[in-house]
Amino acid sequence: MKLLVTGGAGFIGSNFILYWMKEHPDDEIVNLDKLTYAGNLENLKTVETSPRYKFVKGDIADPDDVRVAISGVNTVVHFAGETHVDRSILGPAAFVKTNVLGTQVLLDAAAEHQVKRFHHVSTDEVFGALSLDTKTKFSPKSPYDPRSPYSATKAAADHLVRAYWHTYKLPVTITNCSNNFGPYEHPEKLIPLAITNLLENKKIPIYGDGKYVRDWLYVLDHCRAIDTILNKGKLGETYLIGGMTNDISNIEVVKMICEIMNKNFDQSVEFVKDRPGHDRRYSVDWSKIKTELGWKPAHDFKQWLQKTIEWYTNNQTWWRRVKSGEYQEYYQKQYGQK
Repeated sequence: MKLLVTGGAGFIGSNFILYWMKEHPDDEIVNLDKLTYAGNLENLKTVETSPRYKFVKGDIADPDDVRVAISGVNTVVHFAGETHVDRSILGPAAFVKTNVLGTQVLLDAAAEHQVKRFHHVSTDEVFGALSLDTKTKFSPKSPYDPRSPYSATKAAADHLVRAYWHTYKLPVTITNCSNNFGPYEHPEKLIPLAITNLLENKKIPIYGDGKYVRDWLYVLDHCRAIDTILNKGKLGETYLIGGMTNDISNIEVVKMICEIMNKNFDQSVEFVKDRPGHDRRYSVDWSKIKTELGWKPAHDFKQWLQKTIEWYTNNQTWWRRVKSGEYQEYYQKQYGQK
């Protein structure tokens, strides 16, 4: 099989490529990535010289770039997108172009080349927010209620993918996943931000009261889930992928990180002004993929949080380069500190 992986130099995409090349030694991968601030080819150094791997620098919103990358491909796994809610609030236009127009361009190319599968990677954030005082979880039947420019553009992309399934019979599957964590994640996101700030003896910024709940999924469990769906998933279906069985708030996550890193929580954090439209709680019902396809998360949160901390501790050259330059300008604008 020959796969086109879009956004393969990003956090989840690069982990997926490394996973797939290890688990499927006969397959080939084409990695199409624009190399924005979130794309980092250092993530893929171990496979960059493999004859089974090819990198194409290009924009998913550019039909010519996509046409080059998709040639000879029979499966598309679409990770590429602008993903950070904070950045979408500061500048929504890039999210509309990449997440909506880019997905449409990819779908057109996939239909033209008659690929055997187009798998679209989306987010649980398209369903909006849940209340802290309920045990309700998102399910494939949950109504869409996006609250940020980011989630609104991902919701639009989901609808486009389903439209191509119904209108053009393009063989698609969709996953809506919860918050991923693990190696190679950009330090603008909560867990690597907390870890790297502590390693730099900086405070961890916490939005509002910190009682925002996210469903944490270790990135390799996400890769396993997509593998399962590509092999056994039903065409036209949507599967939700989550990792948690019990709610855990952002402030609890930061406390766990401080505990593992032997840091005093009170001295290591500072509460900052909340971001607009901050969703209170996400929780994912992943019973469908478990019941129908036999997948479930294999990585315990606290154990793999510790392993993630170890990775960032042992790979400081990687993240220190990432946190320099343009990232520092964004960090100052977002949190008001360096």
